[in-house]
Order: sequence, then structure tokens, then C-alpha cells
Amino acid sequence: MQKAKTLDPRNPNKSTGIFNGRSSGILNWNDIAYPHWHKMYKRLLGNYWQADEINMSNDIKQFASLSTSEQDAYLKIIGLLATLDAPQTRTALLLSLYATDSSVQSIMAVIAQQEAVHNESYSYVLSSIVSLDQQNKAFEFGRTDKILLKRNQNIAKYYNDFVENPTTENILKTLTYTTLLEGLFFYSGFAYFYNLARYNKMVGTSTMISYINRDELEHGRFISELFRATLSENPELNNEEMIEWVYEQYKESVELEIEWSQYVLADIEGINLEEMHGYIKYRANKMLRLIGLNEIYPEYVDNPMKWIRAYADNIDGTKTDFFEQKSRQYVKVNAIDNGFDDL
Repeated sequence: MQKAKTLDPRNPNKSTGIFNGRSSGILNWNDIAYPHWHKMYKRLLGNYWQADEINMSNDIKQFASLSTSEQDAYLKIIGLLATLDAPQTRTALLLSLYATDSSVQSIMAVIAQQEAVHNESYSYVLSSIVSLDQQNKAFEFGRTDKILLKRNQNIAKYYNDFVENPTTENILKTLTYTTLLEGLFFYSGFAYFYNLARYNKMVGTSTMISYINRDELEHGRFISELFRATLSENPELNNEEMIEWVYEQYKESVELEIEWSQYVLADIEGINLEEMHGYIKYRANKMLRLIGLNEIYPEYVDNPMKWIRAYADNIDGTKTDFFEQKSRQYVKVNAIDNGFDDL
């Protein structure tokens, strides 16, 4: 696969394909292959925020009063989140290099910027409450903690496979793991901070997490659509082998996320691990529906962790998504009937 050319006036402005298509490089948002993606772009822009807007003064006072288990989980989970968000900035930019659809390039640019903000925010909250040595230790977890390394090994494998061998198949696999990252891997960590907020602890941190959560929901929604559209444009890859591979990655990822949650949340007051495990399976079902596939945990169609809805801007807070519970075929829409009335 070749990188997209920056400017090629011989080609049409409306791209003939998301990847491996022909495009001039000139973006006219009123003439794109998937018109409703302009609204997604606008929603992403509307989420703009900066880490230092969040008041951490109460968190600074409260951190020392947390239990040892709570402090340990706080630092490990911040380390986890940084490990997940840091490569997302680069991955979004790398995907955009191969995208021949200029609207995808622009949306990926916004996503990359937001992931950079997320990563800075972890440095910001840690610098507010702990010493530089403790900050550095937290950021070391992602490459030294055995459970975390095991949990993240597939992300590293498939992201790096795409870097070393940029094919459409490897893009689809990277997009699959991006949906897992945006829609599943963050959520036991998010739950920990929302649980603290339930007890009026570290509210500044949970506010920051809610901003990140909102961004990730939009990222997950767009990446899911990008996966479906790419699969539809490449029917030779829209086969049982690819679909079964996706299911297997989701099943394995759920088991790894459950193992991680048991490791990091075992001694946290207010979190029921069985409920947490059900929530992880529920999140997997949600993301599978967004990419056009079937649920694999029929007993967890509904959110079993009801209290989290007060904190998480969950997709369940809106009407059923236009792309949920439909076949894995993705159809281009026109500018008038763009599906957003169904959200």
C-alpha cells in the first residue's frame, strides 16, 4: 500500500476510496463520499478542552487520605491510561497517511490532537499530587508491570504489524484494536475514578476522566464506522475468516481486561468485581454492535453497573445508534438522508 499523495489535481476531489482510492487532496466537506462524517467532525471539534482548566486543589489535599490500595490503583491506572493513549496519537496520524479520503485525514487529525491532550492530562494530574519520582514510576508501569504487559501485548503486535507492513488487512486489524482500546480497555480504569467520585474523592480527577470518556466515545464511534466502511469497500476481506478473527480478539481482550480488573481493583471499596466483569462484557457487546457484528455475551445486553451512568456519558444515554444491530454491510449515504435523524 502506498501513502496517499498530498496533492494530485488529476484526481477528483471526492475520493474513490478510503484507502487505495484516488483523490486530488482537496477537501470540500459538501462533496465527500460519506456526508454524515462532517457532523462527526463537528462533534469532535465541540469537545475541545485543556487539562489545566481542571481544578485539582481538592485532589491534592485528598490523595494523602486515600487508602494504600486506592493510591496504588490510582497510580497504576493512570499508568495504564497513558500507555493506551500515547500510541493513539501516532496511530491516528499513521492511518491518515494512507487514507485517500481527505475527510478521514481531517477527522484523524482532530482525534490525534485529542489523544495528545489526554496524554498530557495524565502528566498534569500526577504532577498535581505526587512527586516527580512517583510520576515517573507510574509511567513506567506500562513497560514493566507483568500483568499490564500481558494485557497490552496484542495492541503492540497489531499496531506494529501495520507500521511494518501497511496493507488493507493490517489497517482493518489496527482499526479492530482501536475499537477495543477506545471502547473497552479504558473502562475498568474509568470505573475506578468514577467510584472514587461516588464517595466525593478525587473529583477533579474524575472530571478530567469524564472529558476523556466523552472524547473516546466519539473516537470509538468514528473508528467503528471507518472499520465498516473499509470492510465494505474491500469485499475480498469481508469474509468469515476476518469476522471470526475479530470475534476471537474481542473474546481474548475481554478475558485480559477481566484479569487486569481483578489485579488492580481487588481491594477497592465500592467496586463489585463480578459486576465489573459483567460491565466489561457489556462494553464488548456495545462495540461489536457498532462495528456491525453480533453480541457474544447475550446475558450482558444491558449495563449491569447502573451507578456508572451518573458519571459516564455512555452511548446508552442516546437513542440506538444508526449502525447498531444491522448487518456488517456498510452503505454510503447521501447528503439529505444521512442517518443522523436515527441517532
